[in-house]
Amino acid sequence: MLKFPIYLDHAATTPCDPRVVEAMLPYFTQVYGNPGSRNHRFGWEAEEAVDRAREQCAALLGADAKEVIFTSGSTESNNLAIRGAAQMYEKAPAGSANRGHIITAVHEHKAVLDPCKRLQKEGFDVTFLEPPRDGIITAEAVQAAMRPDTILVSIMWANNEIGTINEVPRIGALCHDRDIIFHTDATQWVGKMPTNMETDNVDLLSFSGHKLYGPKGVGGLYVRRRRPRVRLVPLVDGGGQERGFRSGTLNVPGIVGLGKACEIAQQEMEKDGQRLLTLRKKLEDSVTSRLDTTQVNGHAEKRLPHITNISFGFVEGESLMMAIKEVACSSGSACTSASLEPSYVLKSLGVGDDLAHSSLRLSLGRWTTQDQVDYTADAIVKAVNKLRELSPLYDMHKEGIDLSKVEWAHH
Repeated sequence: MLKFPIYLDHAATTPCDPRVVEAMLPYFTQVYGNPGSRNHRFGWEAEEAVDRAREQCAALLGADAKEVIFTSGSTESNNLAIRGAAQMYEKAPAGSANRGHIITAVHEHKAVLDPCKRLQKEGFDVTFLEPPRDGIITAEAVQAAMRPDTILVSIMWANNEIGTINEVPRIGALCHDRDIIFHTDATQWVGKMPTNMETDNVDLLSFSGHKLYGPKGVGGLYVRRRRPRVRLVPLVDGGGQERGFRSGTLNVPGIVGLGKACEIAQQEMEKDGQRLLTLRKKLEDSVTSRLDTTQVNGHAEKRLPHITNISFGFVEGESLMMAIKEVACSSGSACTSASLEPSYVLKSLGVGDDLAHSSLRLSLGRWTTQDQVDYTADAIVKAVNKLRELSPLYDMHKEGIDLSKVEWAHH
């Protein structure tokens, strides 16, 4: 029996797994000590819980527990990594013309782009790489942009709108060869795909609880301790918690939840991934086989199992979302969906404004069912056909008129 609405926006956030909630509950009312209180049992128990969660997060990342710093989520982790590393490794003092060179990409999340733009204003030189049509940033593209004064590269592991996977281990190896710090925003990747900090050549990695069935408002930053030992200038000063990288009383219930979510993700990742890939392919095939002028955005194969982004010609995205309002999905990243601009991620791939405006991001999750996918595909096909019936442009397209060559009269 289907229950409505159907939630297919797991790339924006995931529901908290009941097992995670259960693990967190005692830390609100029973074990409520401050982990910084070292002189009584309440503090010790809270500290033990934090240490256990750190181990659980580190196990999922293939890292040492001492390399995991707890934050409020990926936005803070990205800011701490990018701004903290830029200031630590800058080539010249503040106020000088070029304090160092940073490489990122134009289709990163705003939580990476905005700190980079701020650093640009503060005297750092930033190269924003343009992705090819398939959306993948290659090691060759990063290598071509490197300079003698490059201090930091920040390339996301998997894109939040189209799910494409960048060449992170190869980019990391390049950076290590040249003593350049490498950061990856792995918000969509962690918990969905296998991760090993030693073999993946990453120095700094951001992840967030609410993308992997944990609570909102908690996340982490992996900071490499050996070969190289990475140091950061903190964003927040205070009590020196989290090895001095991130002061402030720790969010114990949230951290316990994040740890439990990481443990579950590690156990169920392979099974979940295979199931979601099957469902995603079924959804894509079911929609694209029944509708013309549709395209799945991003690389055909090198994509996360749970995210698909489909553009529909001759349909306006907001109208389409209204027509399928019993399905919760998005037309872009949750952080930019308040704006009516077409997705900057799709535009960076060379997708035209009209198609970028008519795209849906559908992201599946741990409790998505076959019935939900079938219903969604049917609802989309029905809605697109209905909207196209109202489109004179679609009629012209069906008659074989090349709309790009039509000269429209302006009144």
